[in-house]
Amino acid sequence: MKYEVVIGLEVHVEMATETKIFCGCKNAFGSAPNTNVCPVCLSMPGTLPVLNEQAVEFGVRAGMSLNCHIPNYSKMDRKGYYYPDLAKAYQISQFDLPLCGKGEVEIEADGEKHTIGVTRIHIEEDAGKLNHQGAESLVDYNRGGVPLMEIVTEPDFRNAAQVRAFLDLVKANMEYMGVSDCKMEEGSLRCDINISIRPEGSTALGTRTELKNINSFSAAVRAIEYEFKRHIEVVEDGGKIIQETRRWDDAKGRTYSMRDKEEAHDYRYFPDPDLVPIYLSDERIEEIRQSLPELPMAKKQRYVAEYGIPEYDAGVLTMSKHTAKLFEECVAIYNEPKAVSNYIMVELARLLNENNMEPCDIPVTAKGLTDVLKLVNDGVVNSSVGRQVFEEMFKTGKDPAAIVEEKGLKQIDDTDEILALVRQIIAENPKPVADYKGGNAKAMTFFVGRVMKATKGKANPQTVNELVRTELEK
Repeated sequence: MKYEVVIGLEVHVEMATETKIFCGCKNAFGSAPNTNVCPVCLSMPGTLPVLNEQAVEFGVRAGMSLNCHIPNYSKMDRKGYYYPDLAKAYQISQFDLPLCGKGEVEIEADGEKHTIGVTRIHIEEDAGKLNHQGAESLVDYNRGGVPLMEIVTEPDFRNAAQVRAFLDLVKANMEYMGVSDCKMEEGSLRCDINISIRPEGSTALGTRTELKNINSFSAAVRAIEYEFKRHIEVVEDGGKIIQETRRWDDAKGRTYSMRDKEEAHDYRYFPDPDLVPIYLSDERIEEIRQSLPELPMAKKQRYVAEYGIPEYDAGVLTMSKHTAKLFEECVAIYNEPKAVSNYIMVELARLLNENNMEPCDIPVTAKGLTDVLKLVNDGVVNSSVGRQVFEEMFKTGKDPAAIVEEKGLKQIDDTDEILALVRQIIAENPKPVADYKGGNAKAMTFFVGRVMKATKGKANPQTVNELVRTELEK
């Protein structure tokens, strides 16, 4: 029997407000434990929360980016549960009247477009963090009270690629709007994955498991693929899927059971009596809408129309506001969009990956990148050497022209010099010459490679190819 996977997400995004959601403590990652705290976020008796207006605006912005309905009224609720990192033994969250209602967004995965429904977006306070040390656990309340939004989707995903595409879009939207830095390694973006299977063609939902706190996109993909396979094996072996919460172990590439999950938690929600309802006038909602920047999907479409680059290129460039900014700055200096796009997508992406860097850490300026392209276009260096110059500039920040001069990388265009070298190499290698004359045209690449190696890649490739062909034909 063939099965299909059914997936829904709960994406948690920490908002990049200056202060926490209900107090004036600094919202900052990496501070010494329990230094960004006060009586409010430590839940001391007699303290009162005050809602951070910027957190509300950020939540609305996020909803608008996912085409959610923004109601005029919402409210904050108390969600009762006990855990050591939750000082009040309840979390201030939202229940039946969230900040953002239903929405939907179009994604593209595996060359096909899909519509993903958004159930709701609500805002809440984050809990503290437990630091486990042997048999003891210490609580750091710096994260307690950090503004958090939860994006809940419909079970509309049918494979891991669609989940990855949605997470990429959410991350890009949040970064463009300044809502979150989305640094998954710091916990700014994390997600829970609800997954079940059913026979292909069925519309009934199967028993689901929940994968908690997935903290990288690659982990999300691997966890889904593993859990899909596990569900099928359990069912085909005559077993039943248990509704439970599972933990993903990225190092071992598998999930482990954490706890059984009841049909419904009794969180005993009720309106928080210390916080007034949130009212957003139509005028305020429109004001926030007008303040939105150009978002990735719109920018992608504009790039295709304005710069004439392929849709794929436009999608890659606009997935980060930092690469999009670099691209636009480069094209303003050097109006060759495709050449600029290629360097950002291939050379820059490779170096960022090799150095474990994010687009926000790009050390290359638009002037530096376009100077490299001009050196190649003007024939000062060939394309291979141009890539070497770019890599050196990436690492040192030096001016491309200075790198060329310092390392003696100028392209050799002297035909007589190249011809002498070609003749010498042909004379020293009679077997490849015989192979070529015997009909093996690929033997020519041997001589071209030898000439380029002898000149340390500086010879003009076009000139080398022409001279090698001419000499071999004699």
